[in-house]
Amino acid sequence: MKRAALVIGLTGNIGCGKSTVGAILQSFGAAYLDADAIVHRLLAPGTPTAARVVAQFDGRITRPDGSIDRRALGAIVFNDPAALQTLEQIVHPAVLDEVHARIAHSEHEVLVVDAVKLIESGLADEVDSLWVVTCPRQLQLERLMRDRGLSAEEANARIDAQPPQEERARRADVVIHNAGTREELVARVTEAYQQTRAAWRARCQENRS
Repeated sequence: MKRAALVIGLTGNIGCGKSTVGAILQSFGAAYLDADAIVHRLLAPGTPTAARVVAQFDGRITRPDGSIDRRALGAIVFNDPAALQTLEQIVHPAVLDEVHARIAHSEHEVLVVDAVKLIESGLADEVDSLWVVTCPRQLQLERLMRDRGLSAEEANARIDAQPPQEERARRADVVIHNAGTREELVARVTEAYQQTRAAWRARCQENRS
C-alpha cells in the first residue's frame, strides 16, 4: 500500500464504540476513512454494486423507490452465514479498491482507516498500527437496542455473526476498552494516539539514518 502517512487501522465488533473512537481521533486532526460510508455509496441506487446485490437477493431488500433497505438486508445476512459471505464477495473488492486509492493519495500526517472487516480483508497487514475497540457483550446489546432501535433478537444475531472480540484483540497493537465514561475513553485514546505517533516517528527517523 503506497503512502507516506501514519496509517492507523481501527476496528472492533458492532456496538463496541469504534465510531466514537474514530471521532475522537478526528478531533486530534487525523484524517478519517470510514469503510461503512464507502459501502453506503456503493449501495446507492443506480450503482453497479447495488444492482448486483439486488439481483443476488431477488429484490427482497428493495424499498418502493428502488433503494436498498439495509435493515432488511441485515435481517437476511446476519442469520445466514452463506448469504453474508455472498454479500461480502460482492461488496468488499470495490471497498478495498477505494480504500487503497484514498490512502495512496492522502496528504495527511495521520490517516485512520475504520473498517469492521479490517482484519478479515487483509487490510490489517497494511497499516502501521492496528487498534481494536472492545467492550462487554451486555453493553454491545444495550447500545444496539438503544442507538439503532434493534430488537434483542436482531442485536444478538449481529453480535453472533462476528468473530469473538478476543480473536481481534490478540492481533491488536492497541486495545481500547470502552466500558466506562466518555472522559475515560478520551483519556485512553489520547494516550494511545500520542504513543503511536511517537513510535511511528521514531521508526521513520531510524529508517532515514
